[in-house]
Parts: sequence; structure tokens; C-alpha cells
Amino acid sequence: MTHDRAVLVLEDGSRFDGSAWGARGQTLGEVVFSTGMTGYQETLTDPSYAGQIVVMTAPHIGNTGMNDEDPESRRIWVDGFVVRDPARRPSNFRSTRSLDEDLEEDGIVSISGVDTRAITLILREAGVMRGGIFSGEAASLDEAEQLTRVRDVPDMAGQNLSDQVSVSEMRVVPALGDSLGRLAVIDLGVKESTLHHLAARGFEVHVLPSTASYEDVTSLNPVALFYSNGPGDPSASDHHVALLRSALGERLPFFGICFGNQLLGRALGFDTYKLKYGHRGINQPVLDRTTGKVEITAQNHGFAVDAPRDGVIESPAGFGKVKVSHVSLNDDVVEGLTALDVPAFSVQYHPEAAAGPHDSTYLFDRFRDLVTDALSASSRGDR
Repeated sequence: MTHDRAVLVLEDGSRFDGSAWGARGQTLGEVVFSTGMTGYQETLTDPSYAGQIVVMTAPHIGNTGMNDEDPESRRIWVDGFVVRDPARRPSNFRSTRSLDEDLEEDGIVSISGVDTRAITLILREAGVMRGGIFSGEAASLDEAEQLTRVRDVPDMAGQNLSDQVSVSEMRVVPALGDSLGRLAVIDLGVKESTLHHLAARGFEVHVLPSTASYEDVTSLNPVALFYSNGPGDPSASDHHVALLRSALGERLPFFGICFGNQLLGRALGFDTYKLKYGHRGINQPVLDRTTGKVEITAQNHGFAVDAPRDGVIESPAGFGKVKVSHVSLNDDVVEGLTALDVPAFSVQYHPEAAAGPHDSTYLFDRFRDLVTDALSASSRGDR
């Protein structure tokens, strides 16, 4: 492993010198931290991290290498990667190559040998901020020039990034076992594990580009609609809100996760807002108010729904009664919504959680039950 110089620069002027890792050059983005101690391959290939430089709080990264079974998408999506101690060589029977090789192959400018605890403390107190990693020739740039480039990076607020990570044309994942029918999935940054869970519940999964129209959805004659996770600001996704409102008006069953939860919130008439530092990692505690159980969840979001936490409330957009179904036990952020008069619900976290934990996979069963109940009601002629 080479030890070329690299530097991480934050918009507040903080600088951290380390060693170049992965590709060399310059990368700019929103700097966030992830608290997951395992699952770095799933994190790197999660499209929700597009536009972000990820700092891993776990100190030792790369020891299990990389393989062709665990990627959540077709490539690494983080804009940069920051670790303290990269593994000198992978050691796992499933590993086919090193993490460093994949970072270099996908052009991900990264840095190692820095104090990730100190970086995390800054982000934890000041909130996420813009930053840049400079290595190779870029490491020799004047410090003032590096800081200027960092501060010229657009804020994440107001950015619509789903088109950058979505499929360009429809793909189909066959149902496993007896089919319930076609499920329209709007790919806002969907993970492969999500598709596998949906197919395992009997859905013939039709993955549509983020640009799909409501007419594209209805042309499939689907039994339900699903919105995936994804990057960006939900306030910049008016198209997806309008599509979802059309679906809710026709009582098409809906399930949304992460970004999909924020979009359901907007469709129901609530606002969204940017969190100070967001929730990222695989150890976020959430209370399911329906069962009273606490789930340890995998999360990656920097925005949240602004809705009253207590009691049943009226949808400001006219879709009947709504309740907040899940809340964060760390900071009381809304972690789930359930519509009581239309067949729709959502959660702010990732129930597929390929790297674990698996507390929340029951939500896919809850979605299947919602759809089968709707199909039964339709066959009886109920509304």
C-alpha cells in the first residue's frame, strides 16, 4: 500500500492530513459519519450516499475485503471515503479482492490514517458540513484554494439526486413462489436487498426509473406501489409527490422506505426539514408504536418529516387520518407514518438491512398483508 499524502478539508477550515487511499485526485461533497461497525461494502454501494463523503467511526475498515455477492447496486456511490486504519490485506473466505482495489476501480478518492474520532466530534457538534479530499497533485494546492473549492460546493438542501442513481429503463425481478401480482417500484436509489425481500413476498417486482409517470405505473396494472430509499432533498422531488398523490387518490396500496417515507409525508401534506447531522449506521433504536417493541435499525438520512408525534391527525392534503407509527429513541425524529383511511405506510429506516440488524424485516410482511387485504376487498367489490 502506498502512502502518498492526502488531506481532508472541512468548510469550517479544519484540516486532517493522512494517506491517499483508493483513487487519487480531488473529491467534494457533504461530509457525514456512519456508526456501522460492519457492512462497509453495503454502505459504499448504497445509492443513498451519492453526493456524500462518508467518515467511518469504526477504526478498522477493509479486513473482510470485497465480494460479488454483497453489493447493493451496480457501483460504489459515495463521493469519498474516510477511515482511520485500512486493512493491509483482506482475510475472509468470501473475499475476491481488496477494498482499496474497488475504490480505485470506481474512482473513489479516499483518505486513511486520520483521526476519525476527532472528525466525528466536529460533525456531531457543528452538524454535517461540506468538505473535500485532496490527494495526488490536488494535495499540493494552496490551502486557501482548497478551502475555497470546498465552500463552493452546493449545499445538499434543494438537490434532487435520484435521477443520477436510478435505472434508465425498467427491469423486472420475478416473484419467488406464487405471485401476488406486479409491484411498481420507483427507483430513487433502491438497494438489491430490498428487491429480494419484495420478490420473496410474492411480488413480481417492476423497477421503474425515477422519471416514470403515473401513467407508466398504471400501465403495469400493479397491485401496489413502492418508493425506495435514495439521496437528496425531498423538497426538490415535486414530481414524485404528485405521482404518489395520484396513487393515494386511487387507493393503490403504498409502502415507502427512507426517502420514500419523506415523500409520503409530503404527499400527505407535511413538511420536511434537514437534520443537523442525520442518522447513519446500523445501530439506530426505533420504537414501533403499533407493537410497543424497540427495533435496532439501519439508517442513512439527513432529512426528516415534520409531523405531530402524538395522536391521530388529519392529513393536510386531504387523505384522511394519519398517525406517526415509529419514532427515534435517540432524538424523537419521526421514523414512520401510517395512513388510516388510505392503504399506505412508510418507515424512515432500511428494513432490508443486508449487513444487519434484521429486526425490521417484518415490515415486508406487513406490506404483503396490506396488499392481500386490498385485493380481497377488491374481489368483494368493497372500497
